[in-house]
Amino acid sequence: MPRLFGTPLSPSATKVMLLGSGELGKEVIIALQRLGVETIAVDRYPNAPGHQVAHRAHVIDMTDGAALSALIALEKPDLVVPEIEAIATETLFALEQSGRITCIPTARAAMLTMNREGIRRLAAEELGLPTSPYRFASSLEELEQACAAVGFPCVVKPVMSSSGKGQSKLDSAADVTTAWEYAAAGGRVDAGRVIAEGFIDFDYEITLLTVRSIGTDGAIETSFCAPIGHKQVQGDYVESWQPHPMTSAALERARDIAAKVTADLGGCGVFGVELFVKGDMVWFSEVSPRPHDTGMVTMASQVQSEFELHARAVLGLPVDVSLRAPGASAVIYGQHEAAGIAFEGVADALRVPGADLRLFGKPESFARRRMGVALATAEDVDTARQRALEAASRVKPVVR
Repeated sequence: MPRLFGTPLSPSATKVMLLGSGELGKEVIIALQRLGVETIAVDRYPNAPGHQVAHRAHVIDMTDGAALSALIALEKPDLVVPEIEAIATETLFALEQSGRITCIPTARAAMLTMNREGIRRLAAEELGLPTSPYRFASSLEELEQACAAVGFPCVVKPVMSSSGKGQSKLDSAADVTTAWEYAAAGGRVDAGRVIAEGFIDFDYEITLLTVRSIGTDGAIETSFCAPIGHKQVQGDYVESWQPHPMTSAALERARDIAAKVTADLGGCGVFGVELFVKGDMVWFSEVSPRPHDTGMVTMASQVQSEFELHARAVLGLPVDVSLRAPGASAVIYGQHEAAGIAFEGVADALRVPGADLRLFGKPESFARRRMGVALATAEDVDTARQRALEAASRVKPVVR
């Protein structure tokens, strides 16, 4: 971690490379730049949101280890910060082992969490954390056996995907073939392996943003943001709110699970730990070693957003996880299949009390692509949710 913070675009610069430069990476880049960091945005397509605000931008296939290694050798960043799963993590691991890079939070964390199999086996089999029953499968026949073992209803996901891509809920054996085909199409890297998870009868799901940062004594401290509730449709988040009410026993268990899994992954930064909750019972679901999409609500609700927390933590700076006000977020979808869409109703949306907007600037829209998010604060979560949904509904994507 840097002890001195230099001047961007000079020999003294502290340089951070973001691998993945979508809407989450864009906010991390902005947070880093406010601290005088030189930023390098990398993504698989040109003019990604983070490309538009970084000092330099590159377009490569980040699953190509040789291309990734060559770019890192060219830029020589002080820190490499993966912001998506679809990266040649074995290359990052080898570069870290040889002392050529510092990967955030660690290359091992990026490698384990890229693959649902790695992180699930770590959580359940090595750490002994409570999870849903699960089986892995590499063929349709194996998936049929896996679903029978975990029982119906169940959920099938590619081991390598994100944002609900390739995910299905199965009610009976009749759904297995369709789920296998959908998962194979939705996997980002390995289209041939899936996880079947037994369904947990949970009351709600939360994201517990867990921050590992350097304390005043130089040791790593773990702190927790207030729990974030969220609503999903087709496996993708459409609303989130903070704080989500929990019993004190459930919150204590959630923090214990999050602390254990993030301590094993190591390093510093924000981790998005996803948990299922029923009463006082808590089950581990997944973890992202980076800011989480449901955590976009923190841009309104917290003193420091998850992006500011990530930037500060990876730079070895103090963090503040305090809640500023109850808040909510609501997704704005593209609704059109077109490049360079425009948005009507922005002024109307911002007239909603306590509301704010983030339009991501993605160069191409799809009907179900997240193109922006409405944020809102209020005296209570229910009002904040109503305001965020109202603001989002007033924004109308149009093709010009």
